[in-house]
Amino acid sequence: MSGPMALEPDDGRGDTLALRLAAPDATLSLRMPWRKRPADDPVDLLAAELADRIGPAVHAYEVAALLESEGLTGEQIQERYGRPDLFSLAADLYGRVPRSFPEPPAGADPWAPDHVRCALRGALFALPGLAYLLTGRLWHAPHAVYALVVAGLLSWAWGQGLSHRAYLRLASGRREAGRTLSLGAPAGALLASGAGLAVAGPGPAALFALGQSLYLAAAGVLLVCGKERLLLATLTPLIAGAAVLPWWEPGPLVRAGLPLLTVVLSIVVAGRAVRGMLRAEAAAGAARPTLLASLPYGLFGLSAGALVMLMGQRHPWAVIVLTVSMGPAEWLLYRYRGLSVAALRATADETGFRLRSARTLAVCLGGYLLPLVPAALLTGTEPAPLVALAALLWAALLLQAFGIAWPPAAATLAAASAAGLATLLGPPPGAALLLLCCGTAAGALVAGVLWLLGRPTAHA
Repeated sequence: MSGPMALEPDDGRGDTLALRLAAPDATLSLRMPWRKRPADDPVDLLAAELADRIGPAVHAYEVAALLESEGLTGEQIQERYGRPDLFSLAADLYGRVPRSFPEPPAGADPWAPDHVRCALRGALFALPGLAYLLTGRLWHAPHAVYALVVAGLLSWAWGQGLSHRAYLRLASGRREAGRTLSLGAPAGALLASGAGLAVAGPGPAALFALGQSLYLAAAGVLLVCGKERLLLATLTPLIAGAAVLPWWEPGPLVRAGLPLLTVVLSIVVAGRAVRGMLRAEAAAGAARPTLLASLPYGLFGLSAGALVMLMGQRHPWAVIVLTVSMGPAEWLLYRYRGLSVAALRATADETGFRLRSARTLAVCLGGYLLPLVPAALLTGTEPAPLVALAALLWAALLLQAFGIAWPPAAATLAAASAAGLATLLGPPPGAALLLLCCGTAAGALVAGVLWLLGRPTAHA
């Protein structure tokens, strides 16, 4: 960028600019030719008033959004500024004010990811699976697996919606978020464990579904509160028990007791975290978000879980690969946002930004998907459907990170419905069907990312 921008008042001669660029490069000029205007031209006065906010805009649409936020009505635009509508005024202002892009401090990245936290969250998604290794032989029953699947899917769906609602409530205050978690987490655990009991009937499988539901509810609370390290500490008994299995047979009591201890610890720690939030000072006049706002996140959790389960029917290792990959996936979501901000600073027109945005998407999505190919081959999983499902999940999470919730929910729900319907009508879905369902939905979401997040206003 050329240099600092300063405002100069009109000198009254009519042939001078109401705004000038005080820059070392004297050849710099404004985008649009200036016409003779009176010194009290209201559009010039508005441009001078909003110059520091119009200058960084890379498209006239951003100026239109700014004018809307200032409360200008159509009548005011026509009567005061002599323009037919909002967009014509925005285009005029965009042309009158020179572009100014203040440089951030060297190396500044507002979306720099926390490497340790992302790696830790990836591990936390995978480590609870050790409970199945320890207790699998204790709850074999005709409908045991179905009970755990149903309870798990409901827990995932409820947890996604509850987490979104709790994050919304955090904007109003910690106490409001604590109330949401204190009511929502037990309700989700009760719903999921009740479904497991209904499928399996009374017995060890129902008890394990109860423990699974309680742990997932407590883990969701701790993740919302940012207590990843405490959650890892609650998993210590489970990790220790699984670590000694190759050399020592612990017996039924130990096999059942260690996962139970993990569940109890997670509930206690989550309860303390929520109690601390409830002790915070209440926010005055806090807005209460509607339940409908969190519905698409719950639908996404349900459909994503169903797709992972369907993939696991053919390739159980695929579930582990996808679970472990969630840590790198989260890291790359941050990198996408950081690289997009850098692209926004480096471009001065919408076309240039769209090209940079597409390149950023290709780098981040490719960086997530490429390592999954050797991981799939090493575990005997078919790479194509696994990569398609991973692309679908990552693109959906990216859109959700920008507050775009319904398109990801609709795409994943459509893919899960198609694959699930095929399963009901015949044998478990093959690789070709999963590739078709997940690949089609992933392609639609990637196109949505290019269109919706390729706009500069999405990152402003």
